[in-house]
Amino acid sequence: MKILTAILTAITVAASLAASQALADITTRAVTFENEGATLSGTLYLPAAAPGKPLPMVVVTGAWTSVQEQMPRVYAREMVERGFAAFTFDFRGWGKSGDLANQVRYKEDPDAKISDIRAAFRFVSRLPEVDAANINGLGICASSGYMVDAASGNPLVNRVGLVAPWLQNDTLVKAVYGGPKGVAGLISMSRAAEAKGGEIIGAAGPEGAEGVLMPIGGYYYDPKRGAIPEYDNKWNQASWEGWLTYHPADNPQRLDKPLAVVHSEAAAIPDGVKTFIKGFTGEATMKWLENVTQFDFYDNPEDVRRAADVVAEHFSKG
Repeated sequence: MKILTAILTAITVAASLAASQALADITTRAVTFENEGATLSGTLYLPAAAPGKPLPMVVVTGAWTSVQEQMPRVYAREMVERGFAAFTFDFRGWGKSGDLANQVRYKEDPDAKISDIRAAFRFVSRLPEVDAANINGLGICASSGYMVDAASGNPLVNRVGLVAPWLQNDTLVKAVYGGPKGVAGLISMSRAAEAKGGEIIGAAGPEGAEGVLMPIGGYYYDPKRGAIPEYDNKWNQASWEGWLTYHPADNPQRLDKPLAVVHSEAAAIPDGVKTFIKGFTGEATMKWLENVTQFDFYDNPEDVRRAADVVAEHFSKG
């Protein structure tokens, strides 16, 4: 028994040292950049050992209401481990970044977030550590549509990758949000909140909670997962109209970059991905993983690794 205990202890220590070494192999630098009169907070991820030449870059964006220390950081590290530089940031009105116009915060504003991603591409293209001829975009969940829009027609962007993309259209919006009546009610609520400068509620809560955006527990509510100190956990009810009328699944033809998508039938609205891919006429890699939930894509190590492998291979094609 003592021998077995010693062996297990040695394995645990070795694994811990390996994990520490992996983290030590990545350096981060806090930076700021400007967009539409606001200062945005970002983080540059680089290999600890200087490569001696500029690196291909991946700009990583996350799910709705998220901050850069959640799933964007997870995937940024995965990209660096695969030979890229990576960049994450907080959108205007979220995390450590400045406000939207009129001091508005916690608003899921597709147009604003698309603009912020474009500003991030411009910012990283000027960094000496970055190969400006090899910049890529990786969108996760809700920001997948934003990433597509920010990259489309953008000469700074080479390739796009999407992980667990939430790509909705009018049909899916009505299916998810209570049919035409439910959608109309949320839009009415949105306009009322907008008229009074915003109405802030909690973003996440336990299953069945009232008065929060996501009463489902899980990732955003679990302090071991997404409920980290940096998370705002806020939602502006003025978000609804912009969000519900944003239909990226219906506009795949606008994307003029090679695309890789990783999703699962067990994750969120797979029909949106199928609609998008069906209408996309460019170069596409589609990888379906079995029995992976939406939240698993955010932080489950094995699922993250598999998704990161697909998009990294895609980005490596130049």
